Amino acid sequence: MRLKGKVAIVTGAGSGFGAGIAERFAAEGAHVALLDINLEGAQKVAVGAGHGAIALKCDVTRADDIAAAVAATRKAFGRLDIVVNNAGWTHRNKSMLEVTEVEFDRIYNVNVKSIYLMTQATTAALAEGGGGSVINIGSTAGERPRPGLTWYNGSKGFVNLVSKSMAVELAGQNIRVNCIAPVLGQTALTEEFIGGPATPERLKAFMATIPLGRMSKASDIAAAAVFLASDEAEFITGAVLPVDGGRTI
Repeated sequence: MRLKGKVAIVTGAGSGFGAGIAERFAAEGAHVALLDINLEGAQKVAVGAGHGAIALKCDVTRADDIAAAVAATRKAFGRLDIVVNNAGWTHRNKSMLEVTEVEFDRIYNVNVKSIYLMTQATTAALAEGGGGSVINIGSTAGERPRPGLTWYNGSKGFVNLVSKSMAVELAGQNIRVNCIAPVLGQTALTEEFIGGPATPERLKAFMATIPLGRMSKASDIAAAAVFLASDEAEFITGAVLPVDGGRTI
């Protein structure tokens, strides 16, 4: 078990990539706290993950919610070793001029501000344990932006870049910070990204831009996260790892 005895927080863990990461972490021996605004979804995933995983309701755009979830995690498991900032949001694929201010604010609160808030809430706990691993889920959209997603692309460009800056600043506390940049996967937001129903024609056109010819799967992202969180990656920090089937080549 590559994460035996480690304690992890995974945000947005009630579905999609977050669920896959939480399940794989538990299978690798980690004690996992699954944070999601959808508590019922997180609870279902936690039960399936096993290994004592707990589900906590958390709006990652609220400092008090995050502080309470971190405190509950430490109370349940006694420490904190891994933080995965996975929660994310997007606007529907459309002209950047059609995106409302409400949509814009929601994207930047979930994708950007949440990482700021989580860093404030968890850095001391990670340092107290002798260091740890932070994994931010960015996107290929921050490397090779697609039209119709301008403001989302910008939010993920932030995640990709800030991960490198965090890595430099937190290295002295033995806290490694890395980023995973997935290409589009089959999640609750797929139709938003492609701008309409996920018809075979739309999906085929999208996958034609990916050299390996398919969308990403939660298991792809989870495998990368396990590696980056494990001791096998003890000398890796500041990396932005594309899990994209060659999309960003």
